[in-house]
Amino acid sequence: MPSEYVVLVDEQDQAIGQLEKMEAHRLGLLHRAFSVLIFNSKGELLLQQRAAHKYHSPLLWTNTCCSHQRPGETTLMAAERRLQEEMGMSAPLQTAFKFLYKADLDQGLTEHELDHVVFGFTNQDPQINSEEVRAFQWVSIDQLSHTLQNNRQTLTVWFQILLEQHLDKITKAANESM
Repeated sequence: MPSEYVVLVDEQDQAIGQLEKMEAHRLGLLHRAFSVLIFNSKGELLLQQRAAHKYHSPLLWTNTCCSHQRPGETTLMAAERRLQEEMGMSAPLQTAFKFLYKADLDQGLTEHELDHVVFGFTNQDPQINSEEVRAFQWVSIDQLSHTLQNNRQTLTVWFQILLEQHLDKITKAANESM
């Protein structure tokens, strides 16, 4: 399997280099990433449960899909690629906002990402790639808020941060999808 490279950035999202993905996570260097959130016409958000063999955060629930832009790849190109690779689906996508976070993961890794959040809308169920995803579910924003308050350990750390910092924007997108 060829090495995956991430785009290293400064806090203004200006590219300053490239580094192999695992090395960037071991060193905790700031790099570009994206998170896709797909909503349906009921205002529900599509979540995935990460596969058991993922190198970090296995079996935790998270947003529809996420990954890193490859060098030379736009956010929307990367989001479309990864939505197909992980969830076996496509949907109309639009960039929504970005935020910066840093969080320790398991396996001695650190997520330090300038995360571009992408919204999409469809009523299609995914055809999940079992190498990436164990299960999926559509959840209401109320269900998600309840999980965040009462069972946060079942969610990935970056998804917890995204929900804590930007639940208002996610709720607005969910309401607009209905």
